[in-house]
Amino acid sequence: MIEIVDLHKSFGDYTVLKGINLSVPAGNTCVILGGSGSGKTVLMKHMIGLLKPDQGQVIIDGEDVVPMGPEDLERMRHKFGMVFQAAALFDSMDVYDNVAFPLREHRGISEEEIQKLVRSKLDLMGLPRASERKFPADLSGGMRKRVGLARAIVMNPKIVLYDEPTTGLDPITTDYVDEMILAAQKELGITSVVISHDIASAFNIADQIAFLSKGVILEQGSPEQVRASKHPAVEIFMQTWFGKND
Repeated sequence: MIEIVDLHKSFGDYTVLKGINLSVPAGNTCVILGGSGSGKTVLMKHMIGLLKPDQGQVIIDGEDVVPMGPEDLERMRHKFGMVFQAAALFDSMDVYDNVAFPLREHRGISEEEIQKLVRSKLDLMGLPRASERKFPADLSGGMRKRVGLARAIVMNPKIVLYDEPTTGLDPITTDYVDEMILAAQKELGITSVVISHDIASAFNIADQIAFLSKGVILEQGSPEQVRASKHPAVEIFMQTWFGKND
């Protein structure tokens, strides 16, 4: 579903990505793990065509995004849903209208059809009918995340990108977020790419992990393969979690 080939990106004299190669099969969850400043967000922006690389290919569902013009990029982006770090809900809209927003913007369908789609995704995220008319300010952090994911999947995308979905959440809410990511993958067959520095969450949800540091993927493979890495930088990062939980 996603194939990154020899991707390079610099901003002036600052090199952010240094020859990234990454393959994400359809229906898998790939966690791009790494610390702040490692290049995770820049890599994600290339996947959806928000940035153009200096060199390399970004192949989404068989199509290279890099040479696409505005019309093709718009068409390609409809294959994606996006879950932002702080949910990025519209404060002036209630839960129902937040989730309905992409449908009203991009699909010429009736309100009856919109209601059916919105409620099916709210149900999948475990959000009760009583939440539909609540505003973001009335929701807990975990509920805002659920609404954000419901909005991301309401158009039935092939791929969902998650930007640090568990940042700032307590352990119980983090588990709920992990569960909803897995539910979306299982029920809808979605391919997921999660950028994160949360090792515990990564090992809960990932089919594969790519460990990114200073613009280079130092290790990639199953969670077990990454945990067993002998690369010094990966070992130190893993030790921050596993060292205190063994």
